Amino acid sequence: MAEKKIDILNLREHIPELCAGDKVLLSGTVYTARDAAHARLFTMLDNNEKLPFPIKNAVIYYAGPTPTKPSGQIGSFGPTTSARMDRFSPRLLDLGLAAMIGKGNRDFSTVDAIKRNGAVYFCAGGGFGALISRSVKSLTEIAFPELGCESIKKLTVKDLPVTVGTDSRGNTIFTR
Repeated sequence: MAEKKIDILNLREHIPELCAGDKVLLSGTVYTARDAAHARLFTMLDNNEKLPFPIKNAVIYYAGPTPTKPSGQIGSFGPTTSARMDRFSPRLLDLGLAAMIGKGNRDFSTVDAIKRNGAVYFCAGGGFGALISRSVKSLTEIAFPELGCESIKKLTVKDLPVTVGTDSRGNTIFTR
């Protein structure tokens, strides 16, 4: 199966045609956020504060890079277990989040929110952090620097290799 190249700016128009198991190369802006950053985002939402990036049509990658090498090249950048974000995902999807990238299965409430909002969950290969890091063309820390590798970062990616883990119809590559 050929990989589909998708520009994140046009992701919403491609989501309906994506099927669980499809291979995709994503290019554009992606934001990183893991457990601690999600908790902070929820505090901001609960307090009606402006978030550090627009949720509508955004893509969140559940990752934190290893330190940048002295050469300036980004370190390994593999995904973390997505299930840890399941308690946060439905609300963010209801606010317009287009996609999430991580590893592993999602719970039923997250899959329901993916379907309800016409979103998609992509899987990045666990153990492929060094390969994935080659797709990162720029990285800027934009929020919560005190969280270290779990701070929110804005990435520009080119041909980030992912697989559709759960499509907008709720089909999944995982056994239920």
